[in-house]
Amino acid sequence: MIKPALFHRETLETIRTFPVEVRREFGKAIFDLQKGETLKMPVSRPMPGIGPGVEELRIRDRSGSYRVFYVARRERGVLVFHAFVKKTRETARREINLGRKRLKELMNE
Repeated sequence: MIKPALFHRETLETIRTFPVEVRREFGKAIFDLQKGETLKMPVSRPMPGIGPGVEELRIRDRSGSYRVFYVARRERGVLVFHAFVKKTRETARREINLGRKRLKELMNE
């Protein structure tokens, strides 16, 4: 059974600005999550500082590093709640805070 992917509206808009190949990679990874697969490094890693069960999809290409925060273990489906271009080695505090805010918004829908 394939679970639905539920996107925070602003997250979907951000993903649409990513290069085509990066979008394809994210799309494949999200579809794998919808099928119930568990993704591991280097494609996905846990982000417990954002919330329980939160993980980060990681795609890198010539133009940069791209990240998508998600929670896969929900009855409603795969929650995809934040996307951004990563510009530094450590995830910026702003991105973590925005991720927390958007997760809360998506959980309350």
